[in-house]
Amino acid sequence: MNALELNAICKSFGPQCALDNITLSVPTGSRTVIVGPSGSGKTTLLRMIAGFEFPDSGSLSLNGQVLVDSTREVPAHQRLIGYVPQDGALFPHMSVADNIGFGLATKGHARQERIAELMDSVALQANMATRWPHELSGGQQQRVALARALAQQPRLMLLDEPFSALDTGLRAAMRKMVTRLLSDAGVTAILVTHDQGEALSFADQLAVMRQGRLVQSGQPLELYQHPRDEQTALFLGEAVLLPAKIEGGWADCDLGRIAVSHQGSSHAARIMLRPEQLQLNVTPGDPSGCPGVVTERDFGGNTCTLTVTLLAGRLEPGRSLPVHCPGLQAPPIGTAVQLTTRGRAHVLPQ
Repeated sequence: MNALELNAICKSFGPQCALDNITLSVPTGSRTVIVGPSGSGKTTLLRMIAGFEFPDSGSLSLNGQVLVDSTREVPAHQRLIGYVPQDGALFPHMSVADNIGFGLATKGHARQERIAELMDSVALQANMATRWPHELSGGQQQRVALARALAQQPRLMLLDEPFSALDTGLRAAMRKMVTRLLSDAGVTAILVTHDQGEALSFADQLAVMRQGRLVQSGQPLELYQHPRDEQTALFLGEAVLLPAKIEGGWADCDLGRIAVSHQGSSHAARIMLRPEQLQLNVTPGDPSGCPGVVTERDFGGNTCTLTVTLLAGRLEPGRSLPVHCPGLQAPPIGTAVQLTTRGRAHVLPQ
C-alpha cells in the first residue's frame, strides 16, 4: 500500500517551470529520498507535499485522502505532516521543552511526560529541557526539531536537508539515529538531499530529479547499478564511462571484453562500470588484464582512489580511469599495473 501518491504535479513561477509532470508513489512506512542538483525542484516538491505551495495542476493524496486536486486544496495545518527544515527553525524565545511541546493539545503532567518521552527518543538528556536554542549544538538543534515534528504523530515526515550543516561524523550518527527512530515509529518519510552517499544509505526508494523532472526512481542499488543516463550515473557516484561495441552479451572496449546484461543486436554504445568493479594487480603476466600505470594517488584512509592510465587501450590508448583499492595496499605513483573487471557492465540507453 502506498501512503503518498503524486500524480502529474506541475508548478511554474512566472516563466520558470519548477516541476514538470511529477508522478511518484511512496510506500507506507518507507523512506524515500529525493536527490538532484541545485535548482532541480527538490525543495519545491517537498513544500508542495507539506502544503506550503500548491501545484498549478495535478493531484496529491495521503493515505487515501485527497489533499490537492482540481477542486480542493487542504491547507498545511490540516495535513498532519511533520516538517524538519535544514536549519531546524526552532523558536529562539522558547526553551527546548517548549519547542518540542509546541502544538501539543495535552496540558499539565501529561504534556511534560510526552515531552520527556520525545526527548528520550531523540537521545536528548532530561536536563536540557530548560536550555535555549542558542545554547545547543547544531546536532542538538536538529534533534529538537525532529522531536517537535514527531510530537504531532504525523502521517508523513518531510526532511529538507536536515544534516547538511553538521560535520561528517555527526551527519552519519544523526542519519542512523533518524533512520532507526522513523523505522521504530513506522513513520513514512521523505528526505531531500544533494549528498549522494546520504541518499543511498538512507533510502528504501530513490528518486532523481533534474530540471524539474523526475528522471528515474526505484531501489538505490538498482539506480546505482543501472542508471538511465550518463548524468544520473555520474550524479550517484564515480563512474567509468567507455565507448564499446556490443555483441552477443559482450562489450569490446578499452579494457578488453566485458560481459553486459544487454542481449540485443550488435551496435556501438557507451557502457558504465563503477570504480570498485575494476580490479588492480601489480603482478605482471595476466593475459586477461589491461596494462596501465598509476599516474595519480588520492589517499583517503581506508580507501585510496588511484588514477590508472591505460597503455594498450583497444579504442583509445592513454585513457585514464579511476580505481578504488584499500588504502594500505595502494601502490605508489609510477607503478606498472594490470586492470581486470568483475561483474557486468551496464549499457547506457542511446
